[in-house]
Formats: sequence, structure tokens, C-alpha cells
Amino acid sequence: MTLDSLKRLLIFVVLCLAQVLVLNRIHLFGYATLLLYVYFVLLFPRNYPKWAILLWCFALGLVNDTFSNTPGVACASLTLLGVIQPYFIELFVPRDAPADFNATLRSLSWGKYLAYAVPMVLFYSLVFFAIEAFNFFNWQQWLISSGATTLLTVVFILTFEYIKSSKQAEATSL
Repeated sequence: MTLDSLKRLLIFVVLCLAQVLVLNRIHLFGYATLLLYVYFVLLFPRNYPKWAILLWCFALGLVNDTFSNTPGVACASLTLLGVIQPYFIELFVPRDAPADFNATLRSLSWGKYLAYAVPMVLFYSLVFFAIEAFNFFNWQQWLISSGATTLLTVVFILTFEYIKSSKQAEATSL
């Protein structure tokens, strides 16, 4: 097992534990739920094998569904997000970027990273809450839940990315 796989497995476990044990119990104003495990999908580099992305996304969704009592919702939504991620990241990769380019706040500007992260999280939230509701009878609540969850999740993802990039900048300056 490579160092990258071990690191990815550690992030997988930490995000699953945080989501299952803490974040699933927090619902701000009855609408917003922090779905931080979506950050895992955003971390895949440019030329990561598509089959591996799908496998990781399926496993992450399955673990979250198992412990969150949402049968198949996170699994289907994350697998669908894993399908579009390799194609979507290509829109933000610079021409002279290496093959293993990773879309982070440090490698992209704030605007480009927001343009990458927000649509991905919004897409996931829309699909997640659409599958969870399984109808569009109460479409206002669906839109409010998707929007509030996207906003909350993106704020936390940006916080993690900012902390990570400032620590990397601090380490390189020493």
C-alpha cells in the first residue's frame, strides 16, 4: 500500500467518524446539515484513476449510509459526484500543470477554488436532498436545505483549505 493510499484512507476514516459521530446530529435552523465528507471527493488529483474515484466514493457513501440511516442516499449521490469530478476538475487545471495536479486553495486562486468547490458541493446537495425527499412536492424546503447545506459545507471546506495552505506556506518559509 502506498503512502498516498494510506493518507487517503486516514482522511476517509476521519471524515467518516466526524460525520457519523458529530455532524449528523447538527441541523442548523432545521435546514442546514454539514456534509463535510464531500471534501474527500474534492481532494482527488487530476489523473487519479476514474475507477478508483468511483470505488472510494461508493465506499464513503456506503459507510455514511450505514451509520446515518439514509439507505442509499449518500452512496448514490457520492458515486454520481465521483463520476463528474474527473471531468469537472479539468476545467480548472492550468495548461502547464503536472499530471497529478491537485485542486487546492494554494494551487488555485480563491476565485477558481470557489468556482470548483461550490458547484460540486451544490450538485451533491441537490442530488442528496432530491433522493432523500424522493419527490418535489415541497420544493421550497428542498431548495432551502440544499442551499443552506451547500453554504455551510463550503465555509468549512474553505476553512480547512485555508488552514492547510497557511501551514504549508509556513513550512516552506522555514
